[in-house]
Amino acid sequence: MKAFVFPGQGAQYPGMGKDLYENSAEAKQLFDKANEILGFRITDIMFEGSADDLKQTKVTQPAIFLHSVLLAKTLEDFAPGMVAGHSLGEFSALVAAGALTFEDGLALVSKRAMAMQKACEVEPSTMAAIVGLDDEAVEEVCSSVAGVVVPANYNCPGQLVISGSVEGIDKACELLKEKGAKRALKLPVGGAFHSPLMEPAREELAAAIETTDVQKPVCPVYQNVNAQPVTDPSEIKQNLIAQLTAPVKWTQTVKNMIAGGATSFTEIGPGKVLQGLVKKVDRSMETSGIDKYEK
Repeated sequence: MKAFVFPGQGAQYPGMGKDLYENSAEAKQLFDKANEILGFRITDIMFEGSADDLKQTKVTQPAIFLHSVLLAKTLEDFAPGMVAGHSLGEFSALVAAGALTFEDGLALVSKRAMAMQKACEVEPSTMAAIVGLDDEAVEEVCSSVAGVVVPANYNCPGQLVISGSVEGIDKACELLKEKGAKRALKLPVGGAFHSPLMEPAREELAAAIETTDVQKPVCPVYQNVNAQPVTDPSEIKQNLIAQLTAPVKWTQTVKNMIAGGATSFTEIGPGKVLQGLVKKVDRSMETSGIDKYEK
């Protein structure tokens, strides 16, 4: 069974999607529609902008979403057996599986980006990647530190990203190095994603998700908050709302997709991060990626 996975924030690169725009009439039409929906020409920034231009939150999330979704739409015989997306990528996965329309998916991603940006400005916060310790050891240290410090992304065995207040993350990194972490590296992000500090963004996005029409997807969508296959529209909504303040259970998702019958994983969208994470969960799994227009 073919599993398709969709990347999250950080995978963007200058020039992304330009070949799609130039070679596919359908992609061009949807890119032009995206410019209208967003109220600015995201295509100019994606195709001609610098890496710094692409780092703006209002640009990054819609850019990755557009690149991923339009690649999926231009694939011949796209018939996923199951899908999943890492954080932001969950929205791409839901559109690819037919649970959300392109227009609704893009509108939600844009709202999500703005809401997260606002939440980041409320309190200085950050994230850090912890490498070389098991999950339990990291969880234990997080719970021992005062203030908000929580596991945010269970990426693969031995790699967990933590999220919280700047002070709390600094203290946790110090303790985790003492515990034997190979690396405890603060990430160049604007805030504590997938932590309780995103509560204002969760509330804002919840209102938008509640009023959005979600259809039954063509295949199971393995969602971040519970790593389980979901097809019920109301459950999809609740999990999407919970996602902003809950950890991304990617390790568990990949394991469950393999247990559910996945025989190969194809990453659709910019970068190769998810292919690498799948291999770290199961070295024998066949992986591939599509980040350019294929005809």
